[in-house]
Amino acid sequence: MSKLRRQLSANTSNVVEPKKLSDIKEKTGNIYESIAIIAKRANQINITLKEELHNKLEEFASHTDSLEEIHENKEQIEISKAYERMPNPSLLATTEFMEDKVYFRKNDEDLFS
Repeated sequence: MSKLRRQLSANTSNVVEPKKLSDIKEKTGNIYESIAIIAKRANQINITLKEELHNKLEEFASHTDSLEEIHENKEQIEISKAYERMPNPSLLATTEFMEDKVYFRKNDEDLFS
């Protein structure tokens, strides 16, 4: 597991827990802005994890697959299962946002439009 993934999933559970909307709104002053920030961070995490998983699985790829290799590659299956057990990127992004670990800023152009 990568250092990034271990760091992200260290204090995040796989179970969805209810959050107070007022707590989420408190961070930016607007619930919709907060949710947009969380969504963008979740997309960033998801892209990173997808690239990481594909790179690990690429090591097992062979261009001349036999039927036995397709069904018997237990290492590849274990890697896939490990990634499936990890917390969802949206849960990780919400945890980061609530712990003030996400940097965000408002665009000045939006304020004067």
